[in-house]
Amino acid sequence: MLAGQLALTIAAIFTGAAAYISLCEQPARLQLDDRALLTEWKPSYKHGFAMQAPLALLGGILGFAGWWQTGDWRWLAGAIVIISAWPYTILVIKPTNDRLMATEPADAGAQVRALIEKWGWLHAVRTAIGVLTTVLFLWALLRA
Repeated sequence: MLAGQLALTIAAIFTGAAAYISLCEQPARLQLDDRALLTEWKPSYKHGFAMQAPLALLGGILGFAGWWQTGDWRWLAGAIVIISAWPYTILVIKPTNDRLMATEPADAGAQVRALIEKWGWLHAVRTAIGVLTTVLFLWALLRA
């Protein structure tokens, strides 16, 4: 089933991108001084959002298509999980993002570092969302 294969591929790409941010980029940026930390985080976040948001939407659509075609609950569950990245980001992560975006690098200090550390933990949930979705889609595909 093509929709399922594509859903799994998109979920794996989403997961890989989220894991890279959580495991590689975030620890590296935390080695920077406060001003450089914020200066790096702002464009990085914008680029990451521009990549991950459409992946979550497309993965959800393809997961729903897989469920529609097969009736297998795993496709539906995976679609719901990956789409949950949107409300999670808007309701939970966005307040932190807004505070960071409103801060000028010249004003960066310990409060910015604390917010970016918090952001890293919040973002790790997006990585978990990706992993869970990928597992559900793989399970559904293997059961087909």
